[in-house]
Amino acid sequence: MDLSGSWNNTGELTGEIPPEIGNLTNLTELTLDYNQLTGSIPPEIGNLSNLTELHLNYNQLTGSIPPEIGNLTNLELLYLFGNQFTDEIPEELLSLTNLTELGLGGNELTGSIPSEIGTLTNLEILYLGGNQLTGEIPSEIGNLTNLTWLSLDDNQLTGSIPPEIGNLTNLISLNLSDNQLTGSIPPEIGNLTNLTDLSLSENQLTGSIPSEIGNLTNLEYLYLSGNQLTGEIPESICNLTENYYFYINITNNQLCPPYPSCIEDYVG
Repeated sequence: MDLSGSWNNTGELTGEIPPEIGNLTNLTELTLDYNQLTGSIPPEIGNLSNLTELHLNYNQLTGSIPPEIGNLTNLELLYLFGNQFTDEIPEELLSLTNLTELGLGGNELTGSIPSEIGTLTNLEILYLGGNQLTGEIPSEIGNLTNLTWLSLDDNQLTGSIPPEIGNLTNLISLNLSDNQLTGSIPPEIGNLTNLTDLSLSENQLTGSIPSEIGNLTNLEYLYLSGNQLTGEIPESICNLTENYYFYINITNNQLCPPYPSCIEDYVG
């Protein structure tokens, strides 16, 4: 494998990432997306203390995320999407407090989301979707008040949606779909007035749709289908239909008529 440059996304690189990569200590950005790299990330990657960006998306990398990645204290962007990484999110990764974007989606990560995730207060994008994460969404996620994008979909998360999620007032997209979440939709969700995309579909949510959802007047997509929601749909939901681009899917619940006239066609 030729690493004479720090950037390659042609799909032509094969083989393993050599441990000698740790000698490139002046690198500030390493991008090897969309190749056919195999094997694990060598622990020598931790020698690249000047890195601000590391992109290894869409390869065939396996094994654990090495704890040595916690040595990259200048890292701002870390993307490991679409590989076959296993085991838990290493606690050392959660010491990278300069991170603004963290994408670990589309792997085979297990274990719970560590509560220490709440220390990454500079995060603007957090994508953990498409793994095998279990346990509850930690309430500390409410500390990440700079987040604009939060995706935890397609895991095996249980428990309720923490009300602290209402602290994330800069969120534009929130996706918690395809998990095993229970309990009701917290009324604090109405604090997220910048949301354009909210997906809570395919969980086991119960209770009624909170009237506070009508505060989300910037919403373009609302997915609540495939839960066990009951009660009447609040009239406040008609506040959302004034958005020209608005789309809602609330099918496959146990919602009761009468339905607000603005969404009769959506109920199914």
